[in-house]
Amino acid sequence: MTAPSVTTGAPPFFAARIALVFCAPMMVNGIALPFFPIWLETLSMSDFQIGIVLALPMFVRVFTAPVAGVIADRMGERSIVLLWSGLLSLLTTVALFATGSFWPILLLYTLQGAVYSPYVPITEAIMLSGVRRWNFDYGKMRLWGSLAFILATMIGGWLAGFYGGAMVLPALTAAFVLTVIGALITPKIGKPRRPSPIAAIAHVPGKSTLRQRDVQLMLIGVSLVSASHSMYYAFSAIHWQKMGFSGTDVGILWSAGVLAEVVMFVFAVQLRRRFNLWSMMVFGSTIAVGRWILFPMDMGFSGYLALQCLHAFTYAIIHISVQSRLVERVAEEQEAAAQGLYFFYMGIFTAIATFASGYAYSWYGVDGFYLMSVVAAAGLVCVVAGRLVAPSAAAQPQRAASGG
Repeated sequence: MTAPSVTTGAPPFFAARIALVFCAPMMVNGIALPFFPIWLETLSMSDFQIGIVLALPMFVRVFTAPVAGVIADRMGERSIVLLWSGLLSLLTTVALFATGSFWPILLLYTLQGAVYSPYVPITEAIMLSGVRRWNFDYGKMRLWGSLAFILATMIGGWLAGFYGGAMVLPALTAAFVLTVIGALITPKIGKPRRPSPIAAIAHVPGKSTLRQRDVQLMLIGVSLVSASHSMYYAFSAIHWQKMGFSGTDVGILWSAGVLAEVVMFVFAVQLRRRFNLWSMMVFGSTIAVGRWILFPMDMGFSGYLALQCLHAFTYAIIHISVQSRLVERVAEEQEAAAQGLYFFYMGIFTAIATFASGYAYSWYGVDGFYLMSVVAAAGLVCVVAGRLVAPSAAAQPQRAASGG
């Protein structure tokens, strides 16, 4: 008699379906992150106004995503929230076709940020439920989202070469249609057995291990390093187009960064075994400082392509190490709250940095990236401080399966 599979009891084709679901919001991000600022610039908005339009939704989603997470966790099926998120996001995108001025766009894009904010975290939560209940491979499911992002940026760059910023809203509309379809094919797994990270942020226990100084300094530090990417997200495509790069070139540059990130994730297990987690965080943070110092220099396409590959260190290696460190230092019953706090710090610091980048790019142009190196340096200082106050390995309680 054949032994039952680990995935016995899972919804049919769970891994394939959730991988496809995750591809949909990554297609949205693959269009919006590089090219939405270009569309805003075609409307003759100033760099300061572009910064505000991009920053305000980030502030809003920090507070709307946890509320949506609580609602989703209390429902019988979290996919219901995904459906509403996709539909409302699609409606706000269609509404953008009817306007071309600053205030209506700010209102609609902020509203879109609010209703779209829970889509990725809730999809992640459903994916992780599959990992916990039926032992599916998280990496193999998550990988398809990164590939979808690369595909979207390449298609977006190709379309931008023909139609410029005019292609952004039609492409975003098509991508949001995919989020609605994704919500409809999401596996039904019933009520969650533990809270989603964005829902758990409001329920940190009084004696939480999250309040340990090394954990707080680590989360603040890596969130600052992540926030130092804000000007890159907001103005890199605009800058490269001003340098004469085609839409396809911009798509390739963005794709290179994500591809480097994927390669780093593939070797995550080997890295954790070989290197100290704090050393990985310090190294990645240091690379981030150097990346934004180098960015204002005119290095040509090949130089920027090499610089984009540093994303493997300025994001991926840091994310790998901080998640592994949270497994070591945070009690299991507080894991969801830890992820929620990580989401909160990342959102707040990124929103502030994006707002500031609008001023910096308006005043100093590409030299404003030096400000981002200062933000990354502040994050590096926090990470180093966290390492200094962290207890030694011998003094830490060991957790079962902490290596995974």
